[in-house]
Amino acid sequence: MIVLIMAKNVLGTDLATCSLQPRTGWFRDGCCNTGKNDQGLHLVCVRVTAEFLEFSKKAGNDLSTPIPEYGFPGLKPGNRWCLCVTRWTEALDAGVAPPVVLEATHMSTLEFATLEQLREHAIPNE
Repeated sequence: MIVLIMAKNVLGTDLATCSLQPRTGWFRDGCCNTGKNDQGLHLVCVRVTAEFLEFSKKAGNDLSTPIPEYGFPGLKPGNRWCLCVTRWTEALDAGVAPPVVLEATHMSTLEFATLEQLREHAIPNE
């Protein structure tokens, strides 16, 4: 018998889907799930902003340019995306942290940011 354990979000409930359009997550399952090979820790479900995309590009991770060979469409402001937790905390320190969907943000995020910090940037799960 196979027993699947649902990942939990930062609120302690089942992890909600972040985005299927574009399809996100380390496993491209639409959720901010993680695994042993996820060195970037794609844990934080965000709604990207133009300001954040520019910040990320300047920091060496261009998320707005499509990369067709990897099936990556490039992100536009308003897209939801499972962001690496360290990039989110860097953006937080720089004052450009994108809004967070708490219900779709993996509980392991709490090892890097407080629930209070996340709540200050929270948006409803639409």
